[in-house]
Amino acid sequence: MGGVIGVGLALLYIFIMAIFVGFEVISKVPVILHTPLMSGTNAIHGIILLGGMLVLASATSPLGIVFGLLAVIFGSINVFGGFVVTDRMLQMFKRRKP
Repeated sequence: MGGVIGVGLALLYIFIMAIFVGFEVISKVPVILHTPLMSGTNAIHGIILLGGMLVLASATSPLGIVFGLLAVIFGSINVFGGFVVTDRMLQMFKRRKP
């Protein structure tokens, strides 16, 4: 039992460190690169969505179905929300008609 708790704590530490490193990396991105960065994250979220669909398709236990369904729901929110935000950002660069 102690080994499982140790592995869980190690994964929790890695997750927390990833949050801090991700925040530091994203906060240093220049404004001009935000739109390409959003497009890249949309592609990553598309891969997450595909992975969630594969997990959901191969799930045999109720827990696997729940996790697969949550992955598909959250992945969909990220993909579609990301495209909406990217579109709004691109609209800011278009010239307005007089």
